[in-house]
Amino acid sequence: MSYPQPRYLGETGENSGVFRLGSTPPDLRMRPDGRGTGLHYLATGASTGGHFGLYRWDMDPQPSGPSPHFHRTMTESFYVLSGTIRLYNGERWVDGTQGDFLFVPEGGIHAFRNESGEPASMLLLFTPGAPREAYFEALAEIATTGRQLGPEEWTELFARHDQYMV
Repeated sequence: MSYPQPRYLGETGENSGVFRLGSTPPDLRMRPDGRGTGLHYLATGASTGGHFGLYRWDMDPQPSGPSPHFHRTMTESFYVLSGTIRLYNGERWVDGTQGDFLFVPEGGIHAFRNESGEPASMLLLFTPGAPREAYFEALAEIATTGRQLGPEEWTELFARHDQYMV
């Protein structure tokens, strides 16, 4: 493996770093009461020029997380920051704790859940940087409004966002 072709061709570098305080409130909440899982858009596909998307998920004690699924166009990585998060690698569920990591290539079946009864936090990394914010916001809107989707509507929503349930 070698380094990719240069993407920056300047000679002196530039001041282009973006800093975000850890105390910044979540960009999105997944429950109607403004509580529940807090999603932090640390670096979106748009802000990284499509290279990656990095999100912090701060999960509350209530059970939450997607069922097993896969993506056709992107990889997904999970890094547990705190608490216990159940991670599914397509073969088995494991209790991930601080410092545990799971990488899932394109097509890899995976899932995650907080079933511990305690808060938990993790980083999610998508490569390349797909526009996942629209998917997360659609899920939050469905949860906060109580809107009910039929099977065909769920399938369409998932397919539009490269999410294929198994």
